[in-house]
Amino acid sequence: VLQIVKESQQQHGLRHGDFQRYRGYCSRRLRRLRKTLNFKMGNRHKFTGKKVTEEILSDNRYLLLILMDAERAWSYAMQLKQEANTEPRKRFHLLSRLRKAVKHAEELERLCESNRVDAKTKLEAQAYMAYLTGMLRFEHQEWKAAMEAFNKCKTIYEKLANAFTEEQAVLYNQRVEEISPNIRYCAYNIGDQSAMNELMQMRLRSGGTEGLLAEKLEALITQTRAKQAATMSEVEWRGRTVPVKIDKVRIFLLGLADNEAAIVQAENEETKERLFESLLSECRDAIQAVREDLKPDQKQREHSLEGDSGKVSNIQYLHSYLTYIKLSTAIKRNESMAKSLQKALLQQQRSEEDGKRTPRPQDLIRLYDIILQNLVELTQLPGLEEDKNFQKEIGLKTLVYKAYRCFFIAQSYVLVKKWSEALVLYERVLKYAREVQSGAGAYTNSLKELPDVQDLITQVNAEKYSLQAAAILDANDTHETESPSQVKDGKPLSERFETFCLDPSLVSKQVSLVHFPPGFQPIPCKPLFFDLALNHVAFPPLEDKVEQKAKSGLTGYIKGIFGFKS
Repeated sequence: VLQIVKESQQQHGLRHGDFQRYRGYCSRRLRRLRKTLNFKMGNRHKFTGKKVTEEILSDNRYLLLILMDAERAWSYAMQLKQEANTEPRKRFHLLSRLRKAVKHAEELERLCESNRVDAKTKLEAQAYMAYLTGMLRFEHQEWKAAMEAFNKCKTIYEKLANAFTEEQAVLYNQRVEEISPNIRYCAYNIGDQSAMNELMQMRLRSGGTEGLLAEKLEALITQTRAKQAATMSEVEWRGRTVPVKIDKVRIFLLGLADNEAAIVQAENEETKERLFESLLSECRDAIQAVREDLKPDQKQREHSLEGDSGKVSNIQYLHSYLTYIKLSTAIKRNESMAKSLQKALLQQQRSEEDGKRTPRPQDLIRLYDIILQNLVELTQLPGLEEDKNFQKEIGLKTLVYKAYRCFFIAQSYVLVKKWSEALVLYERVLKYAREVQSGAGAYTNSLKELPDVQDLITQVNAEKYSLQAAAILDANDTHETESPSQVKDGKPLSERFETFCLDPSLVSKQVSLVHFPPGFQPIPCKPLFFDLALNHVAFPPLEDKVEQKAKSGLTGYIKGIFGFKS
C-alpha cells in the first residue's frame, strides 16, 4: 500500500505540492480501473451503487479501487487546507473530505482481513488507516486520540522496516520520520513541555517543517513567546535601559537568542541561510511596529532631545537598537556567504572539471561592499553619534572588511595579469591589517567574531612572492612572443614580401593576401574646352537689314492680312 501511494504521489504532482493535479490523477485512475474490471456505477442516465466485497476479491485491483478513493478524498482535503488560509469557510469542507478518506481506509482495512490477502498488506492497511485517522483527529485538535493513532502507525511501520531488507525499509523509515514531529506536537499540547525542545531540534535538522505540521509549529513558537513576553517590560543596551511596550517587539527580542543559537547549530549552508532570512524578516516587522509609534510625534522622529540630557527618546533608542540588530544580522549573513564562497574558490579546479560555474573574486567583492555599506549605516544610528567606544569599534571592523575587500580586488587583478595594480593593493591590505592590530588593544573581545587579520597578513605575504615570480615569468614570455620574427603588423601578404613574419592565418580559411575590395585612387578628370576665339571675332553689320525691316513692319502686317504682297 505505502509503495503504491508514494510512487503515485511523487509522479503526479506531490513532488511540487500540487494536490489538485494528484486528485485529478486519482479520479482518472479510478475510471480506468472500473472500466477494466467492468465495475461501473451504472450508466450516464442512472447511478447504480456497487460495493467491493470479499467474494469478488479475485483481483487485487479491487483493493486499488478503495485505495484510490481514499487517496482522492485525502488529496482534496490537503488542497482545501492550502486554500483555507485565505478562505476559512473551506475548513469545514476539509474536515468532511478527511472523514470520507478515513471511511474508505476503514473499508480497505476490513477487506484486507480476508484470507486472500497476505500479512504484509494487512499490516500496511492498518497503518494507512491509523495515519488518516491521526490526521483527522489532528485537525479536530483531539491531541490524545491523534497521538494514539500516530503511535500505532509508527509502531507498524517500524516493525515492517525491521522485517525486510534495507532497500525496502527506506520507505517505511521515511514515513516514520514524517510522523514523528506530529507525535511531538500532540505530546506538547497534552502537557509534555520537553516535546517543544524536540520539535525545535527537528525543525533545525530538517531545515524547516513540511506538510501538516509546518504552520502549526510556527504558530506554537509564536504563542509560547507571546506568553513569555507578558513578563518582559524593558531591555538594556549599551548601558541604557529602555521600556518595551509593543508586543511584537517583545516577542522578537525573546526569540532573538534562540534564533541566533539555531543559526550557530545549523548543519548546512542552506538551513543557515533560511534561518538568517527568517530572523531578518521578523526584525523588519518589529522595526515597522516601532516606526508606526514614531510617526505621530514628529519631534521624536527628528531625533529630539529630552530636556538637556542630550539623549534621544526611548522609542527612538529602541528603534536604533532594532536597526542595529538587523544590520548586524545582515553582516553576519553576508560574512557566512563569503566564507562559503572562499571555500569554493579553494576547490576551483575541481569545480571546473565538474562543469559547474566557477566562483570568482568579484562575487566576494560585492559581498564585502554590502558589509561596508551596513557598517556606514551603523555609525549613523540616532543616539550613538556621541558613543566614542561604539564608533571606534565600528571603525576597526570597517578596516578589517576593507582589508579583505582589497585582498579580493587584488586577486581579480592577478587573474587578468595586472601585476603592478595587484601588488599595490596587497600593500594596501597590509596597511589596513597593521592599523587593526595597532588599534585593537581594548576591543579584542568585540573583534573575536571577525576574520583573523594575522592569517590575512600571512596569506598576503605568500601571495606577494608568488605574484613577483609570476610577473617575472610573464615578462620573459612576453619578450619571446614579441620577437621580430613573430610580430604581425596587420598588412596583407602582398605588401610584406620582403619581411619575414610567422603568420598562422596564412594556412587558415581567412587568409589576408591583398586588400579587398581595393581602396579608391585619384584619376584625371575629363578635360573642359573653352572657346576663347569667340571674344575676338568681328561680326558683319546688320543695321541696314534691321531698318528695312522696321519700315515695313506695320504696312507689311496689314498687307499680309488682306493678302497683298509687296
